[in-house]
Amino acid sequence: MSSTNEASYIDYQTFTSPTFSPTAFANNLILQTNNANDTPLDLSTPLSRVLFDVQEVDTHTDTLTTENALPIIEHTQARSEAGSKILESVEEQVRSLNESYARLEREVGERYAAAEQVRLAAERMLRTLRLGRGVQRAVQLGRQLEGQMDEVGREREGGGKTGNHRVMVPAANSLLGLRQLFVAEEEAGRVLVVGTLRQEVVSPAERQLLGRAQQVVREFSISSLLASGGAGPQGQGQGGGTPQTFAQTEDTKTRTTNALQTLYLLSPTKQAMTVERFEPTLLISALQSYLQTALTSSLAALTRALATLPTLDRTLLEISARCQNIVALEALLESIKPPVHTILASSQTTDPTTNAAVASTSNFLTPLLRHLDTSSLPSYFWRSMAGQLSSRVQDILNRGGVSARTLRTNRDRVRDAIRECVDRGSQLPVSGLSSSRKDAGKVGNWEREAAVMVQSVVGPLQR
Repeated sequence: MSSTNEASYIDYQTFTSPTFSPTAFANNLILQTNNANDTPLDLSTPLSRVLFDVQEVDTHTDTLTTENALPIIEHTQARSEAGSKILESVEEQVRSLNESYARLEREVGERYAAAEQVRLAAERMLRTLRLGRGVQRAVQLGRQLEGQMDEVGREREGGGKTGNHRVMVPAANSLLGLRQLFVAEEEAGRVLVVGTLRQEVVSPAERQLLGRAQQVVREFSISSLLASGGAGPQGQGQGGGTPQTFAQTEDTKTRTTNALQTLYLLSPTKQAMTVERFEPTLLISALQSYLQTALTSSLAALTRALATLPTLDRTLLEISARCQNIVALEALLESIKPPVHTILASSQTTDPTTNAAVASTSNFLTPLLRHLDTSSLPSYFWRSMAGQLSSRVQDILNRGGVSARTLRTNRDRVRDAIRECVDRGSQLPVSGLSSSRKDAGKVGNWEREAAVMVQSVVGPLQR
């Protein structure tokens, strides 16, 4: 080949170069055989040269093929035989692989398909079982709740004498259990019977229980100041009337405690909420409504009494009775520990001896005082009333007439009566207590509250 290349005039290095460009080669060939300034160009000469080179290469290829025909045939035959052997080996491996796959499909694939059907059936059966258990649990709690609400209803119809008010807290726990169930078992909630139970039993029962608990809080009263038909300026309202007995007072406390615990349990909760961060909104709302009602009625009654002084003593006695109820309510709230909340039980502490959930150590009074931003409920009562009373007294004075003149004339009497009212209202109710009256007497020092109340009335009179 090298001798042929040396004898040939064809430049094989140019044609075999990796950088060979046909366009550049043709351009150089035309410039070599023509003058670039001639018009037109003679292309026959470079074309003939190219055709001659092609014929020369073809002839050279035929010559080499003819001289080396036998080695080329032998090499081709060897490659063909080697390819046939490789093909036979590959086909044999493919047949073995197909047989293995068919055996695997028979022994594994079919069994896996059957096992998958069994697994799917078992999974669906398990879901059905859980759904059935959820529905069963919901129905059981619903029946239990219906029985408990019958007790609560009989209590309302019997006026609290024949009913069992202790059923209110278990009923609230049943509602919490249903609440938890509806959240945990979403599929059970889509069952028709559970939906009917939720709509026709649970929701009405919750409304009825909340209404009953709020009614008990609104009706809380253990003061005996109004037991008599009337009282003088110095009277305590006990002569001539029948105060509550010890059993009646304890029944009122127990009934109110159950109502407050019910409101605590039924207050809305959020997910992942701890006991320390739990805010019993229903409980706080009911207590705040109780205080606001006492404050509003006392303020209105005192405003009317200041305009008609003959009714002042009776009105101040009523206000003292309301404040005594607030003092008693504060003492009761301080003694009540929050019950164990089933939804918040995971975040509550545990008793190491019994390994049981224990409620938080706080009481019902702490969240209420924090919400009202005050140190005590009686102080909140007197200061709130005094804050609104000055404008009422000023209105009476601005209207003038007999009421204003009488109020100015009896200024000292009004001062003493209001001070006595605050002093009397700051005592725990004595009705129903033991003969020793160890729980009776004045609670705290209310001189500042008395001064604020006196100034709210007497201050405008001195102007």
